[in-house]
Amino acid sequence: MVTILYFARLKEALGKGSEELALPRGVADLAGLRGALIARGGAWAHELGGARPIRAAVNQEMAAPDTPVKDGDEIAFFPPVTGG
Repeated sequence: MVTILYFARLKEALGKGSEELALPRGVADLAGLRGALIARGGAWAHELGGARPIRAAVNQEMAAPDTPVKDGDEIAFFPPVTGG
């Protein structure tokens, strides 16, 4: 199981701030996990797929698509934040 956190507009659009998820078979990195979430369709595909910018962290460290994920990890998805 991994813990997935959603922040800002993702939390609103997906209707949840977090979830526990068993890693789907064959998912070993962040891109694979994101793809599995996009495959849910609807708001998941709209928010996590396409051209909308999304950042991610694994265990509170900024992550790239090829960052490995494994059972016990905490993965956070969030939109880029701008200040001003």
